[in-house]
Amino acid sequence: QVQLVESGPGLVKPSQTLSLTCTVSGGAITTTNYHWSWLRQPPGQELEWMGTIRYTGSTYIKNSLKSRTSISRDTSKNQFILHLTSVNPENTSVYFCAGGIGPWSNQHRRGQGTQVIVSS
Repeated sequence: QVQLVESGPGLVKPSQTLSLTCTVSGGAITTTNYHWSWLRQPPGQELEWMGTIRYTGSTYIKNSLKSRTSISRDTSKNQFILHLTSVNPENTSVYFCAGGIGPWSNQHRRGQGTQVIVSS
């Protein structure tokens, strides 16, 4: 069964770039029809889908985040990486990675999440 683990800095300064890595085990990120996503949940708010990288390597990003968000991958390490530029305190959230067949849904497997605080 696929397992996902997020890793990255717990504290980032405003205006910096946040990079988070999701390490996948139990299946290759290149497996046909699998989509791998990043989500976040700010304090007291609902879970928000941010973007997805397909098994092909192509990506699709939430419109409101397109100017600051990209997702890349390292197939040799079976990892996919979130890059969020110009962070601000409103980006303080628990960030999750998830994966499954087809576009993101609540049925996809999800990691435990990693807390990121944006503060000077």
